[in-house]
Amino acid sequence: MLDTKFVVGVVGGATAVLVLGGLGTHRFSGTESTTELDQFDTVMVDGHKALAPDIVAGRTQSKYHPLPWVGVKVSVSCPTGLKAITGTTLTCTGKRNDGTTIDIPVTVTKVTDSHITWKFQR
Repeated sequence: MLDTKFVVGVVGGATAVLVLGGLGTHRFSGTESTTELDQFDTVMVDGHKALAPDIVAGRTQSKYHPLPWVGVKVSVSCPTGLKAITGTTLTCTGKRNDGTTIDIPVTVTKVTDSHITWKFQR
């Protein structure tokens, strides 16, 4: 017969691994990003400050498939900068390895004088 302490230890250890794995996946799979609006990352779009398209595309691409079991691996491009106006939306394009494309909606959720917070949909 198995020792009760051994079984409790195994179950407790397995539970801890699952919880930590879930927290790690949640941490790395986030779709929100806050970026500084500085001289290197900012462009003007229709007279408004905007986050440069290559910055939006690069950050989205790195977060779209952060772990092998989260998201789909894509190469992302964005048609224009993301205006620093709360509620602004932009659709970037993700290209899969097989050549098919997917639309990636991006939305600004918060803006300050120096930062823009935005998220994308996976």
